[in-house]
Formats: sequence, structure tokens, C-alpha cells
Amino acid sequence: MTRRLGSGCLVIATHNAGKLKEIQALLDPYGVKCLSAGSLGLPEPAETGTTFVENALIKARAAAEASGIAALADDSGLSVAALGGRPGVYTADWAERQWFEGEPGRDWHMAMGKVEGMLAQRGPDVPRDATFHCVLAIAWPDGEHAVYEGTAPGTLTWPPRGTLGFGYDPVFVPQGYEQTFAEIAPEEKHRIGHRADAFAKLVAEQFG
Repeated sequence: MTRRLGSGCLVIATHNAGKLKEIQALLDPYGVKCLSAGSLGLPEPAETGTTFVENALIKARAAAEASGIAALADDSGLSVAALGGRPGVYTADWAERQWFEGEPGRDWHMAMGKVEGMLAQRGPDVPRDATFHCVLAIAWPDGEHAVYEGTAPGTLTWPPRGTLGFGYDPVFVPQGYEQTFAEIAPEEKHRIGHRADAFAKLVAEQFG
């Protein structure tokens, strides 16, 4: 039997306000209060893993050890079939500005443009199938952990559309929809997204 979280505080191993808000909304019904690693001043560990699972566990374990309470980490990314699964675990890295691209930070429009540019190089008939992946890892200070994986299949569109999401949401059209993730109301995205898929598995085991 997997260890259960129960209600109480949980550190979310992120410095991303959008991600924290989305995770808090999903955990609200279970009486869990989420604190971000950023608000606690916890450093961001180097994500040296080569898979979503490895990186999620690195972040969750670091936050749990530093805070002394259970921590939840999300490692998510976009895999584009025609690009051999890239950007994959390097999804966020593709948004990092180089020294000649301006001030340090992430430029998601630039990252979306990189994907589109690579697809355009492959011709107008290139398949545009893509999948968002999410791995949720829970770690306790004593070293115990649990992992849950979710996916959301879809296709890529260009130019970007919508203002409701973050990251690559404005160019991703989930399967069965005509709107991008950035055009879909947050409540609906929470229901159909890759993070929601992983959370459904987490909830079933942790709170079911």
C-alpha cells in the first residue's frame, strides 16, 4: 500500500506561479494547502535526469529534504513526433534566452517559434502530432516516494492563439478540440490536460 498524504501542507517544488495555482486548484477538494518552493526560499536543484520521472524525483526529494515536509514535483514537457520526441525533457530549456537574446529568463514565444521553425524545415505536409507529458512525484523527508504519469495527445498549430495558458499552451490543440490549451477555460483544461491525467492517478491512490 502506497503511503498516503492526507490533508495538511505540501510543498510544491516549483518557482512557477502558474503551475502552483493549477496544482492548488486540483488539490483544493482534498484539504491540502500548497506552498511553493519559491515562497520558502528553497533553491532549484539541477535537473540532471534524462527522463521526466528522474527530474520529477530530483525536484521532489530536494524540496522534501530542505523543508522537512512532503513535497510534490511536476516534470512536464512537450514531445513532438516529427522531431523525434523533442523537446521532451528539455521543453523549458528551449525557452531559455541565450546571452545574445536579451535579459536572462524564459521566452516561451521564442520556444514555440523554435518548434514551428523545425517543423517548417520538414515541409508543409509534416505531421503535427504532439503529446504533453506530466510526471508527478511525491517525496517524503524519510526518502519514500510515489510517481504518477499522465499524457494529453493533440496537434500543433501556428500562429499561437489564446492568453489563458502558459508555456507552449498557445500552440497546442488537444485531441477532440479546436481551441488551443490557451483558449480553453482553466476548469476545462484541468479536466482534460496531461497534469489532470496524472492527478487522477495520484488522487485515486492517495485520497481514494
